[in-house]
Amino acid sequence: MTVLITGANRGIGNALYAKFSERGEEVLGTARDAHGFLSLDVSDPKSLHALARKIEGKPLDLLICNAGVYLDKGQSLADGYPPQMWANMFAVNVTGVFLTVQAMLANLQLAKGAKVAIISSQMASSELAPGGSYIYRASKAAALNLGRNLAADLSGLGIAVGIYHPGWVRTDMGGSAAAIAVEDSAAGLVQRFDALSLETTGCFETFDGKAHPY
Repeated sequence: MTVLITGANRGIGNALYAKFSERGEEVLGTARDAHGFLSLDVSDPKSLHALARKIEGKPLDLLICNAGVYLDKGQSLADGYPPQMWANMFAVNVTGVFLTVQAMLANLQLAKGAKVAIISSQMASSELAPGGSYIYRASKAAALNLGRNLAADLSGLGIAVGIYHPGWVRTDMGGSAAAIAVEDSAAGLVQRFDALSLETTGCFETFDGKAHPY
């Protein structure tokens, strides 16, 4: 099985890279600053086209759209959340997911039973909306909506799509006070990806297998 993980240089992406590598899969990891990974900026169409050319003709069994940014921590409703911050975060967290799937579509179609996994967040939920972090919440909600619609369109091509909350994980993004070790999150997510099928396409699940409120 060949797996491609965006944002594989740190955090959950790096833990997923390690998990799949440990079990002998061929894993392609990307990073904006390559550092031994394939170079990719998901917000840059030229960068995506370059990656598509590099792996042209290679069947891709699992695409994990993990790359993301959380830039609006601590912003004030009164004077924070500047327009450029909205643009920058949506470019990675939403448009970047779409462009990645679009760029890798030919590779996914070459594999039988291919899957796309989108790492979203519980902060995408409209039912669980405690306020704050408006840009991150809105971008992850948009990624959830994107994943659900991709699931509908890609099912006819035999490609399943799942959207996942990785838990509150101890990473640079989640912080040291987070509840879950990155290795535990990655282990659970690998199980979710393995279980994903056309029967469950469009699911929004937690890393430990629970259906997440939309």
